[in-house]
Order: sequence, then structure tokens, then C-alpha cells
Amino acid sequence: MLLRTNASNKSKFFCSCFGEVFTMPGYVKWTDWIWKMDYASLVCCTLAFLLYYNTLGSDFVYDDRRAILTNLDVLPKTSWSKLLENDYWGTPLSDSGSHGSYRPLTVLTFRFNYLIGEFVPWGYHLINVVLHCSATYLLMKIAKNILPKSKNHVGSFVTGALFAAHPVHTEAVASVVGRADLLACNLFFLSLLAYSSHVRIRDSTCCSKSCEHSKLTYSKCNQKRYEKIATTLQKSVTSCNWPKNKISIHWRDDRTISKNKVNSSKNISPLPSKRCCWLTFIKIWWYFFVCLVLAVCSMLSKETGITVLGVTFVYDFVYSKNQRKKQKRSFAILLLALLLILIARLQTKTPEFSTADNPTAREPSIWTRFMTFSYLPLVNFVMLLFPNSLSFDWGMDAVSRIYSVRDPRVFFTLCFYTVLAISLALCLGGVFEQRDWFRIDYHPFSACTVCSRRASDNHSHHCRIANNNNNTTNNHTVLCLCLRAPKRITMREAALFSLSLIILPFLPATNLFFYVGFVVAERVLYIPSAGFCLLIGIAGAKLWKNSSIRGYFCAGFICVLIGFSAKTVIRNLDWQNEESLYRSAIPFNPPKAYGNLGSILNAKGRIEEAEKAFRKALDYRPNMADVHYNLAVLLQSKQKLDEAIQSYQRAIHFRPSLALAYVNLGTALIQAGRCEEAVTILRQASRLDGIGVKDRREHENAKVSALMQLGALYSDQGKLHSALAVYREIAANLPKHYPPQKVYNVLGETLAKMHQDDEAEKWYRAALEAQPEHVAAHITYGQLLAKNVSRSAEAEQWFRRAQRLAPKDASVYHHYGAFLAVNRRFNEAAYMYERAAELLPDDFELAVAAATAMRKAGRQEDAEKWYRKSVKMKPSDPRGHTNLGAMLHLNGKYKEAEHSYKKALKLQPDDETTLTNLHRLYGIMT
Repeated sequence: MLLRTNASNKSKFFCSCFGEVFTMPGYVKWTDWIWKMDYASLVCCTLAFLLYYNTLGSDFVYDDRRAILTNLDVLPKTSWSKLLENDYWGTPLSDSGSHGSYRPLTVLTFRFNYLIGEFVPWGYHLINVVLHCSATYLLMKIAKNILPKSKNHVGSFVTGALFAAHPVHTEAVASVVGRADLLACNLFFLSLLAYSSHVRIRDSTCCSKSCEHSKLTYSKCNQKRYEKIATTLQKSVTSCNWPKNKISIHWRDDRTISKNKVNSSKNISPLPSKRCCWLTFIKIWWYFFVCLVLAVCSMLSKETGITVLGVTFVYDFVYSKNQRKKQKRSFAILLLALLLILIARLQTKTPEFSTADNPTAREPSIWTRFMTFSYLPLVNFVMLLFPNSLSFDWGMDAVSRIYSVRDPRVFFTLCFYTVLAISLALCLGGVFEQRDWFRIDYHPFSACTVCSRRASDNHSHHCRIANNNNNTTNNHTVLCLCLRAPKRITMREAALFSLSLIILPFLPATNLFFYVGFVVAERVLYIPSAGFCLLIGIAGAKLWKNSSIRGYFCAGFICVLIGFSAKTVIRNLDWQNEESLYRSAIPFNPPKAYGNLGSILNAKGRIEEAEKAFRKALDYRPNMADVHYNLAVLLQSKQKLDEAIQSYQRAIHFRPSLALAYVNLGTALIQAGRCEEAVTILRQASRLDGIGVKDRREHENAKVSALMQLGALYSDQGKLHSALAVYREIAANLPKHYPPQKVYNVLGETLAKMHQDDEAEKWYRAALEAQPEHVAAHITYGQLLAKNVSRSAEAEQWFRRAQRLAPKDASVYHHYGAFLAVNRRFNEAAYMYERAAELLPDDFELAVAAATAMRKAGRQEDAEKWYRKSVKMKPSDPRGHTNLGAMLHLNGKYKEAEHSYKKALKLQPDDETTLTNLHRLYGIMT
């Protein structure tokens, strides 16, 4: 199959059988397209996808819950403008408890995921894997730009393969919240590529100010003039230096440009036109503008993205030609843009992090802080070099602090920084050495394009040797035979750029300039690891050139790649679910791992295992308020109220702002009969200010729950006026995000109990307006209307609506059944009660109510069945045996009735109802 192209008159194609080069007018063989494919990038991207394929079935784990499942900004009902006002976790940036992480673009991608598949984890993980593949491809593009031409194929492949397989990336790719790092990295690389295009076009000599003064005009006779000039040039050079059929010209970025025959019109570029200059000018600043926009977008994905502007400084310094005036102009604009962006970003309040997240930041000794934080970059570098020990969290005491200079880690830290300083010095020395050789004023179109000598001068010694050119240009300055051959890229330049790509994106995470909410975090190494992989790629390309050790290099690289790939696949399994993730972290951070593991086991109903995990966590770190709170909840569910109360009190002691602990402590005190203490605790909870809490919304909800619990306690005690005052207080200070219908409904219920039906109806109406589908308001409003016989039909309509809204809610059938029973519609009431009891088969009260309704409806056998069920549910309850005995009595089963009555009397010997029924039974039997 042949494809028609718009190429020049003659195009090349490769013979599929012998690899020989032929020419054919206007056609390119289809095998050429396959030949030109970037197989190295394809292999590396495929490797990246395959290695993370097993993450597609993973759940939402760890921070995914807070960032996605409980983040209202992800839901479509939330205004789009909220994405610009809230932090990464959905908390307003102005809130004192805000994390300060402003990443609206990342949250936007979560919302798009939700619109497509709601909260199905598969789609979220797929986007992460695709972003990792694209980052791998973009890094290979960058590697080809910065590495020398002779080394960029091998170097870029080594770089891409290592980046695709590096195990340190598992946290960023396998956890959905790691998308911030993935998205920022992709935009980071795109911004860098845009700036490299800006530098390449800016430093090209196709346009200059001289073209504005050119008075030459071009016509159809240009071809003849070029042929004449070419003849003149042929006389000025030796035949050995005359360009052959194909000349390779090395540009500054080391790309090779092929020229066909010199006497062709293509080889002698005419003076640029004004249109050419304007197009070039637009391209230069278009790429610069794109670079800045992508840098801002990278920062809006994650804060470290802004460091790309620093990396572009280094790129321009290392790879730019000697266009110092143009370079300084770009530097000035970059610096101004960076300052403006940082000023805008730093307007938000600096967040405060807990001691557990970053204990070194709270260390009183400045020397301890300095030595520990100086040591952490070494920890991260070792993680890049040997990624064997990986954990989802390195907080608390996972990395112990350095208190003395005699600590061996101080020596290792000094060695690390010494090696780093020497490496930077060698790289900078190499760059300056090259700059000194070529530091010559450059005048495009007015001098030789190699040696930069003017037309009236002889060529430089270097130019004469390189081009065998000993003559002056004879005023033909534009057509000097010296080809543009800026200096080749050196390995030191590439190494300097790679080091900058490691260091600059990592600087915000060092804690040296400002404190962050972690000590060590694998996810922040995603962008710096690109520089590390580039360094390995540079070294690999160097080793590849040495044929004597090429085999050893290949064997070693394959072994490392296999090891990294295996570690990545195995590490991905740890991120499959929360239980496996927390178990994997036990050797590195036992208190945090055991504490989180206990919560997961408790949610799965594995109570005994959960309790052991909580207690192990507290053995390692007794001051963990969250663990005390979770243990108290578990103990309360086991009815160990005294232990639960003590655990709640410890949680409050270690974190006085933990509002949920106050609420549950109040509940436990009520269950223990200590109501006065409960009132005090619930009142304390309602007065918490919440300064510095992580989740302001949860904190405010807990305060409302405390007052609701207090109001319910007053209502149960018959203190309706006190309960009403509490409910009014809630309604007056209700948070904007809290759904008001529940509060309005209990206000209506309380007023109805106080026989203030008119005001109660207003609150019921308000609850239904706030949430038309609020089932509880339908029921309570129906009960209120049922008090008035004239509005009985209207009341039934509300019960029916509640039934349609919640066809599987037992309380709807229960209350509807009660309404029907009051209206003496016993058959219908029996059906409603039976349906309610079927929906909650373990509810004793519903079983008794169903049996009673069936007895009133004349369904004696069904009533007996439900009384028997109630006895099985609570065999120690004397009422159940009495009711069953009475039913058996009515059904003529006297012996069984006698047996049930006697059981009831054993449980409650002086019960008058049971004694009376038993005497009547004996009367019938005798």
C-alpha cells in the first residue's frame, strides 16, 4: 500500500526486505511510518501502564476518603466557584483549620470523574495510570532535548524505563489523592518543553534587526543569482571542504539538520522578510506565554509545580546560545512572573500542622530542628537510590530526631552535602569553561556564523581549521561558507540540569524555609525522581559508548529494571485496600499503622482484633487522642461503659477540641445514668471554638449533635421548656452546611408535646420546605394532623407520601399502622405492623405491636406466631411470656398457656395481670 504525500519532488523510503534506500516521486511506503515510530517511548509507556495495571481494582484508601468521598466540592450540586474558594479537602481557605493546599485543578478532575462514574474507584485509578504514562513520555522528550545527540537515544530510554518502574511512585499513582503530583508533573514537563521551544526560536538567527534595513527585493530571478554566488564560493574553497551530497549541521540543541546539495535554492536562505520576523517574534513570545500559563496550572494542581520556573532558569543558563541580551530579557520576565505568582499564592494564611504529622517542627531546640531537617534530604535520596523501605506515613517518630552532633547521621549528612557541592561545582565549572570559549559578540547577518568575525576580517584560527577557509568573505557576509555550528552539549551541562530538576522541586518539602505537614513523603519525590532518572540516563549513555563494558551495563540495567518492576507490582498490592496498606506500615510507623488498622477492623465487625490493634497503638504512643476515641466507641458498643467513659476522657485530655469525643461521652454518661455529668459535658461541647481543627464541617456538625443530644435528654426527663430552648438555640445558630430539616422537625415535635399545635405546624412546614423528601417530617406532620379528626384524611395523605418516599422504612409502616389502629381500621393496621416487623425482624417492640394488631383484627393464629417470635427475641422479658400465655389461652391451648404464665411469674412473681390470667385459666381447666 502506497500513501500520497505533499513532500518534495523526491522522497525516501526503506526497502522492507534489504533496508536499502530508494527514491520514488511523491510516494512514501507504509513501512516508513512504522520505521519512524518512537518505539522507545512506546515501550516505556507500555511498561508504565502494565506495572500499574493491578491498581485499577483498588479501593479508595487513606486520604482518598477525605479528598473525594466526603469532599462536597466533588459533587455536582456544589457551585463551581467553591473550587476556587476551598482547599484540597473542601475546607474554605479562610478557615483556621484549612490545610492551605490550594489545588482546584486536581479537584476539578475529581469532579469530572464523579460526573462519569460517580464514586466507582476504577475510573479514578485509570486516570492516575494514564497520567503516569504521559509523564513518562514527556520526560523522555525532555531527555532527548537535553542529552547530547550521540547519547540521547540510549539515555532517554534508560531515563523513561526507570521513571516508569521506580517503586517510589506507587503512592502517587496507586492512591487517588496522588493525582495532584501526577497532574502537576505533567504540566511541569509541558511548561519546560514550551520554554525550551522559546529558547530555541529566540536564539535562532533567521530574523534580526538587520532585516528591517534591508533594501533588497526578491523576484523570480533569485535562483540565477544564487547559482552565480555558489559558483563564486566554489572557487574560494578547496574541493576537500566543498559540501557533499548531504551535510550535517549541529545546532545548539544538538539536533541534526540535513542539507541536500549546496547548489540547490534551499541551501542558501534568502534574507528574511518582515513577515518572517513577525512570525518568529510571535512564536517566541507565544511559547513563553504558554510556559507561564502551564506553570500556573501546575501550581494549581500542586504547590511544587511553580518550581518549574526555577528549572527554566537553569535550562536557559545551560542550553542557551550566547544571546545574552535576549537571555537577560527572558530572565527578567521570568523573575517578575515568579514574584507575582508567589505573592498571590502566599496571601493565604499559613496552616498549622499537628505535632504527630511533623514532630520535629515543634522541637524547641533550633539545632535539633536544623540537624534533623538537614538529614531528611539524605533520607529521600536513599529512597530514590534504594526504594526498599516504603510506607504510607512517616510521621510521629518514624524518623527519629537528631539531638547531638555525635549522632552518626550527622557525618553521613555532611558527606552527602559535600558530594552534592562537588558535583555542582564540577558541572558549573564545565559550563563556564564552555562559555569562556564562545564568549564572543554575535552579529547575525553581519559576520561569520561560526567565528563571529566581521566581513572585513579574516576568519578565526578555529574557523579556518574547521572549515578550511583562509579567505575573507569578500563582503558576501550572509553567504559565508562557515556553517552555523554552536557548541555541542556536554555531559556536565546535562548533569547540571538534572541536578536542578532534583533539587528545585524538592526545596518546598525540606522544611528549611517553612514547615509542612509531613517529615518524609514518597509522593513529593515524583517530580524530583525525574531528575534522578535523568542522571542515571546520562551515566547509562556514557557507559553504552564504551563497548568493553556495554554488556555489563546492559546486564546491570536489566537487573535493576526487573527489581524495580517487581517491587512496584508488589507495593501496589499494599494499596489495594486499607487493611493491607496499614499492615504494610507496621514496621515503619507502628502507632499510626495500628491505630488506623483498628478502625478498619472495627468497621468490618472484627471487634476483638480491632481492640487489640488499638491497645497496641497506645502501647507505642499513649497520647493519641484519635485512638483513645475509637477505642472508647468500640468499648461502648460492647456495653463496657466505665472503660468507654475513661477512654473518652483521655481523648479529650489529649485533644480538647475533639468535639465528637464530648458527644459520645455525653451519650455514655446518659446510658450509665449519670445525667447531670452528661449535661455538663454536652454544654462544653457546644461552646468549643474549633480553632485549628482539620475538618471544620465535622466539628460544627458535632457541636449541633451535642445540643441535639442535650435537647433529647431534657425531653426524656419531661423538661420540655428546657428542650425547646435548646432546640431554638440550635435553629438560631445553625451552620450553613448543616441540613436544617432535622432541627425544625424536632422543634415541631417538642411544640406538639406542649400542645402548641399551630407553631408546631409552622416548623413542620419549614422542615418540608427545606427538604421536601424528609420522611420524618412527613410522619410527625401526619401525627399532628391526626389529632384533629376533621383533618384525618389530610393526615393519611402525609403517611402515604412517606410510604412512597421510603417503602423499606419500618418506622413509616409502624406509625401508619398506629394511625389506622386509632381509627379502628384493624385489618389495615395489622398489615402495616406486620410489614414493619418483617423489615426489622429483630425488633421486639415491633413484633409485639404486630401480634397485638393481628389479635385485634381477629387473626388469632398469626398473633400467636408473632408472640412466639417476641419471646424468642427476649426470653427474659416477662411481658412476652404473659402475652403469649394470653394468646394461647384464647386459642384453647391451655397447657402451653399455663407453662407460659408460670415462666412469666418466675421472672416477675408479683405481676397482677399474669396471676389473674392464670387463675382464670385454672377456672376453665377445672
